Amino acid sequence: MRGFDLTPYRRSTVGFDRLFDLIENNARLQQGDNYPPFNIERISEDRYRVTLAVAGFRTDEIDITAQQNLLQVTGRKEESQGGDRSRFLHVGIANRSFERRFELADFVRVEKADLADGLLTIELVREVPEAMKPKKIAINGGQLVEINADRDAA
Repeated sequence: MRGFDLTPYRRSTVGFDRLFDLIENNARLQQGDNYPPFNIERISEDRYRVTLAVAGFRTDEIDITAQQNLLQVTGRKEESQGGDRSRFLHVGIANRSFERRFELADFVRVEKADLADGLLTIELVREVPEAMKPKKIAINGGQLVEINADRDAA
């Protein structure tokens, strides 16, 4: 998304500032590190799953922090000694610390997280409060307004 300018859209819209900020921040972060690889899938209308490939990490080396509109996954590995690396002829499995951030929509919360077979799975659910859901509004309190047909006939 390098070179995409959102300024014309900012001038002609009202109330979308947060959306444009998210797009610009995401474009800036995409140019950075892509470790660890991840998938985001939509399970149903209000359920999502984020899966990160964290081979070599134990449960106690991973922290998941959920704040308002932000999910942060951090993996901490102790730096290995130079002597340990000398045993390897090739190192193809990344074994380094990481921090991955995901912007969450309003009312999305973390339901659970599991680590199995080198994959960290985070289940997310979107729960809109009743006060925020759309409601049907009855016109005139649901009563029909009658027109006097006898008067019009005379």
